[in-house]
Amino acid sequence: MATPAAPILSWSRAWALLFAWCAACAWGATGGSQQASVEALTRAHAAVVGISVNATEGARSADTLGRERSGSGVVIGPDGLVLTIGYLMLEAENIQVVTQDQRTLPARAVAYDLATGFGLVRTLLPLRGITPVTLGSIADLQPGDALMAATGGEDSDVLLTQVVGKRPFSGYWEYHIDSALFTSPPIANHSGAPVFNQRGELVGIGSLIVADATGLGRPLPGNMFVPVDLLKPILPELLKSGSSRQSRRPWLGLTSSERGGQVQIVRVNRDSPAEAAGLQPGDVVLSVDGVRVASLEEFYKKLWDRAAPDTEVRLTVLQGADTRTLTIKPVDRMSTMAKPAGI
Repeated sequence: MATPAAPILSWSRAWALLFAWCAACAWGATGGSQQASVEALTRAHAAVVGISVNATEGARSADTLGRERSGSGVVIGPDGLVLTIGYLMLEAENIQVVTQDQRTLPARAVAYDLATGFGLVRTLLPLRGITPVTLGSIADLQPGDALMAATGGEDSDVLLTQVVGKRPFSGYWEYHIDSALFTSPPIANHSGAPVFNQRGELVGIGSLIVADATGLGRPLPGNMFVPVDLLKPILPELLKSGSSRQSRRPWLGLTSSERGGQVQIVRVNRDSPAEAAGLQPGDVVLSVDGVRVASLEEFYKKLWDRAAPDTEVRLTVLQGADTRTLTIKPVDRMSTMAKPAGI
């Protein structure tokens, strides 16, 4: 009678186990706590998936994101619910989820939240053998704390990174959150990549690479992760309606930067309210509805401080040597995008 062959440990799982053990050592865990940490991180890694998206024909977001997109996500629900970064699934026509053992399953969009940047998808077939991760918090994280970042799909990988800081973040694409997690060294395939604490709890979802993770003007490359703290209070709403109330906000169609206490327009989207009003690249935004703004945060918060997303806004701008006040009719950003099937 032949002796049964020993089970073969996949490269991905073997590397995750080795990484988890090293991470536990780096965190100073010993004995039982080290073993518990290894097991928690291994389970967390098993819940990381790859996400592949094809955007619909004529998608406006294809101008900046392309029609074919790939990144990562992580299983957070027993029914195949996967959390990722929202820009991956904007105007998606086809979504596929790839597990750690390279199973490919079709999925549909569940929610896209403009305010936080989170996206939710759900597989159309059961995700058997995967335990959903626990949602943690960045509240107790301190600079220097070690975290495990992971990516899914064909290029599945794990990386030990460290907390650099927690602070507000304003994006050039009309985006702001009051709390973001910054880490270093950076992971290149950051889109939707989950990051975990030593208990294997999910604490953030990867959004982008930054040149200065410290925020102090020092060249330290890193990543910005959207904290899951922002997801917890809105998750029931996202599952019910596909978005949050905070996402119904005015959109102008601008790419802007903050330089020396000034907000400067870098790009004006085609067929946008900003283009229709006559805004131009190089314009400096001086005030919104007569209130001076000197940062992207001030600009966005004043813009969004209105009852309806299509309420007219007055921007006073410096165009060359001329100061002009322009009246703009914003729109609800989601009304300009093709909705993925399911939302």
